[in-house]
Amino acid sequence: MSARPLWVFAYGSLMWNPGFETPETRPARLHGFHRAFCIYSEHYRGTPKKPGLILGLLAGGSCRGLAHRLPAASYDEVRRYLWRREIENDGVYVEQVRPLHLADGRTVPALVYLADRAHRQFAGKLPLARSVALVRQGTGATGTNAEYVRNTVAHLRELGLRDRTLEELARKAAP
Repeated sequence: MSARPLWVFAYGSLMWNPGFETPETRPARLHGFHRAFCIYSEHYRGTPKKPGLILGLLAGGSCRGLAHRLPAASYDEVRRYLWRREIENDGVYVEQVRPLHLADGRTVPALVYLADRAHRQFAGKLPLARSVALVRQGTGATGTNAEYVRNTVAHLRELGLRDRTLEELARKAAP
């Protein structure tokens, strides 16, 4: 794999809020992992006393989302930003470089952020009722947890993707 990956995989909030200008965005698939609400959020979408629930990538299956190409002119700045956003604030993700399959047929090495199963905020797969309760209560630095779920579902639909589990969570967690 490249020591300097030029892409990042977006499967949750990075889809609609990458936080940087990207010169190219493409639909993409990551093989070997699937998206799941499996991480307690104590910063962005919750607090330590009232955690929310956010997405992570877990082993098995595949995940469709977006690939954002990192800008050459501000590459180091964007990498620092991604590190702070995905690793430093909560530390619930492990950064790896994995092959991404772009919709145009290219396969590119990309940054991916996998759920850290050893982290204290790792929730694993929870019963739907518990997930709904966490999503309803979660409010953090970047807004409500319910908004995060709705945005994820909406952006997946824009890509022509359905995730019935996420859609059911969004429906049941709606105010």
